[in-house]
Amino acid sequence: MSISELQNDMAGWPPENSVFPVSHIDLAVLPGEHPFHLSELEAARENWAREIAANPALFDGRMIFQHRLSIADGVVKGEAYVTPFSTFLWWRKQREPGGFHLFAFAVAVSSDGAIIAIRMAPHTANPGQIYCAAGSMDEHDIVDGHCDVEGNMRREVLEETGLDLNDAVADPAYYGTHMNRSVTVFRVFRFPWTAEDMLRRIEAHMLVSEEDEVDGVVAIRSADPTAHHYSVAMLPILAWFFGTGK
Repeated sequence: MSISELQNDMAGWPPENSVFPVSHIDLAVLPGEHPFHLSELEAARENWAREIAANPALFDGRMIFQHRLSIADGVVKGEAYVTPFSTFLWWRKQREPGGFHLFAFAVAVSSDGAIIAIRMAPHTANPGQIYCAAGSMDEHDIVDGHCDVEGNMRREVLEETGLDLNDAVADPAYYGTHMNRSVTVFRVFRFPWTAEDMLRRIEAHMLVSEEDEVDGVVAIRSADPTAHHYSVAMLPILAWFFGTGK
């Protein structure tokens, strides 16, 4: 079955909020405009006007927005377009067929077993949420017409925390989880420093960084979903990591 035929057929996907192994990622970026962007252009513009009236700090950059996506036998395969962030924000309010949000988490783990995560600043699109340092893939992450998932993780982690994933030992496998047409692929990176050391390093980076989207950093030591104001994407990962002794 072609990916075109799989566009809106999610019946074969793993259950929502489960964690599943990912053996291969193939995310093509196509020329032209995302069909959702073309069909919802006026509504997206009107919504953007409301969004920036409420939060003038938002920036309408361009991101990679999936149009078709399949998950089968550990293979994540997609076709995407470079799309205005304003279009994605409009889609996010309704999660209609024809679009999927796929993003990557580098799960940074300290030598004493904590997951190190960041807290998003109030002026961002996810104010106060806590999750692994990450950002939607954009034009910087396109290599030979495909998404460079690991390159995206390395860039975002370095920008937001000052940590270099080259200093960590990466677990061999990728994993994935999904909910409401939003797909997270992730990989665990184990650093040689304690959580206290990592928090100190990141806080020092925040003092000198031009990056202003992060206003805090936390060490997570349990799967308790109420411990922090988590992004919902974090919850199955925490349950998996702390529940299985990863």
